[in-house]
Amino acid sequence: MSDTRSDIRGDAQTPRMSATLAAFDAGLAPYAAHASQTRGRRFAEPPPAARSEFQRDRDRIVHSTAFRRLEYKTQVFVNHEGDLFRTRLTHSLEVAQIARSVARNLRVNEDLVEAISLAHDLGHTPFGHAGQDALNECMREHGGFEHNLQSLAVVDELEEHYGAFDGLNLCFETREGILKHCSREHARRLGDLGERFLLGRQPSLEAQIANIADEIAYNNHDVDDGLRSGLLTIEQLAEVELWQAHYEAARAEYPHIEGRRLVHETVRRIINTLIVDLIEETSRNLARHAPQSLDDVRAAPPIVAHSEGVAEQAAALKRFLYRNLYRHYRVMRMANKARRVVKGLFEAFSDDPRLLPPAYQTPDEASQPRQIAHYIAGMTDRYALKEYRRLFVVSDDV
Repeated sequence: MSDTRSDIRGDAQTPRMSATLAAFDAGLAPYAAHASQTRGRRFAEPPPAARSEFQRDRDRIVHSTAFRRLEYKTQVFVNHEGDLFRTRLTHSLEVAQIARSVARNLRVNEDLVEAISLAHDLGHTPFGHAGQDALNECMREHGGFEHNLQSLAVVDELEEHYGAFDGLNLCFETREGILKHCSREHARRLGDLGERFLLGRQPSLEAQIANIADEIAYNNHDVDDGLRSGLLTIEQLAEVELWQAHYEAARAEYPHIEGRRLVHETVRRIINTLIVDLIEETSRNLARHAPQSLDDVRAAPPIVAHSEGVAEQAAALKRFLYRNLYRHYRVMRMANKARRVVKGLFEAFSDDPRLLPPAYQTPDEASQPRQIAHYIAGMTDRYALKEYRRLFVVSDDV
């Protein structure tokens, strides 16, 4: 889908088009983010003709190069380890599905929550958190590396699709939701976008929903992938209350099923429980704080949350995964390889920037490390491995 045609005719809308655009905000709660009241884009554009501003953001994200690369970026298991394990792309789709379900029930903006969910990992490195940690260590003397900030850099600067501006020129609310974490030092350099981190204010409910949907998605699909890989067992998971209660309920209702079907039945019940609890507890918080506008949401404490009991159960599942999956020796071996690849690439390009593609070479020595980080962060797992072989393995592949 090309935005150019929509943008060109956006300033000459028919009454029917205007009515359609107004309908996008119909039915939203007063505390939702309304597309008609967006704080705007970094570069002014005519309004879209047949979709909302946040729908335009979502579409630009889906058509971006960085989004396509997520298909070959690690979640827990490196892409070549199996076709059925989650990748950053499938993870982002699962986050968007969960977030939209919650947003619909709370009468907040589904299009915005979907855009945030689909974009939240655009800046992630190859090889998952191991790659991020390695790149952050390499960049320690140059401002560090954090994938939320990198995702913002992708949508603000690095994507090259439009003649009028760098990046995707997304709405303020979408960019705000992408930036889940930020140090005060970085926040001071981000202007209006960093203000909430300095003032202790909250993002939109849509951003809060996407944040917790991210946790729901990765906790549960990591259980699924862990079992599929054989690194986790049903017997181990018996110590996790959230798992065991739903596993026993699934077995009681369907005593004839086993294997993958029983796992799926259990996981879907856990996800449903977490979603329903999130909606109910957030509804109670909304009634307690009674926000009447998005500004009220920003001034309130965090509103989107699980109940205390379910939050503890989810935290226990997360601790279990950390001990038994993320620290499993096979995962640690791959993480160690990933760190070696990322550090090796960074050191080689730092020693001789002429090894970089021309687009990432700069005469400014001070900014060269950041360009190297941009290049490495944009790599897929398989491209990083291929580039590593090109630099360090003697072969005909150059």
